[in-house]
Amino acid sequence: MSRRSLRTPAPLPQRDGIGPVRVRLPQEGPWATVRDHLVERLPVAAAEVDALFAGGEVVTGDGRPVAADAPYVPGGQVWFHRRRAPEVPAPYPPVVLFRDEHLVVVDKPHFLATTPRGRHVTQTALALLRTRLELPELSPAHRLDRLTAGLVLLTVRPAERAAYQRLFSDRLVRKEYEAVAGYDPGLALPRTVRSRIVKERGVIAAQEVPGEPNAETRVELLAHRGTLGRYRLLPHTGRTHQLRVHLNSLGVPILGDPVYPHLTDPAPDDFRRPLQLLARTVEFTDPVTGTARHFTSTRQLTAWTAYDRWARGVPDPA
Repeated sequence: MSRRSLRTPAPLPQRDGIGPVRVRLPQEGPWATVRDHLVERLPVAAAEVDALFAGGEVVTGDGRPVAADAPYVPGGQVWFHRRRAPEVPAPYPPVVLFRDEHLVVVDKPHFLATTPRGRHVTQTALALLRTRLELPELSPAHRLDRLTAGLVLLTVRPAERAAYQRLFSDRLVRKEYEAVAGYDPGLALPRTVRSRIVKERGVIAAQEVPGEPNAETRVELLAHRGTLGRYRLLPHTGRTHQLRVHLNSLGVPILGDPVYPHLTDPAPDDFRRPLQLLARTVEFTDPVTGTARHFTSTRQLTAWTAYDRWARGVPDPA
């Protein structure tokens, strides 16, 4: 049984695909009321905390509203839904390619985050599909960068999630990506790129550093057209930004990349230049059913299929 399945059930339903926040009250502290503790702990204004209490939105484990002047109870817990700032929706929704009682396979568009994080919470593939498919226990088996399009696997049953996650951690999934980048006739391909990649917390770009390699990618040139190349990327490992870092290190950074080789800061609603990277296929043996699984994205990279369209800043079609 997974650790998550042992947790106390939430007394509040999900809201827009996002569950409530649970706050455990420390055994010791100077707070006279629950409100005092939340005002000190939460990174929001006191007025926002007061609004939660006024609306009866702070509840106990059995769903009873907590009054703003309720005495502090050491070791207790309260639940509530965090107030969220408006989010800019991605230009296109996720497309469900496959669904059964165990798995949901999603063809994710560019600019849509896989899971809630930072300023992308309800406008994520997970939250949107929990609501659309009425599957509140839907969970990711792995993650795909917000800027990368393509295949994402979500699990339906919490008890089975760990089995699917192990496929990725144990490198039992064959993944194939496509990318459009510059073409260098002097670059000898195919080749396998190995390096040590380090991604520091709070730093956007990953770095290649000296040391034992921890990242490996096979790079193949599928075709070239003028100054553009279309590449097949076969990652053996899954470091953060690995494919983007490796192509950049070869001197052919992926088109539309706002980080490599130079860090830019496009606006959250600027969808004109999607990163030309696509998680094209995944292949594995299902750890629950034993079935051989093979899924292929239906998306295309605009810079290759319609370069003029991409150059004008028109997003990929849904």
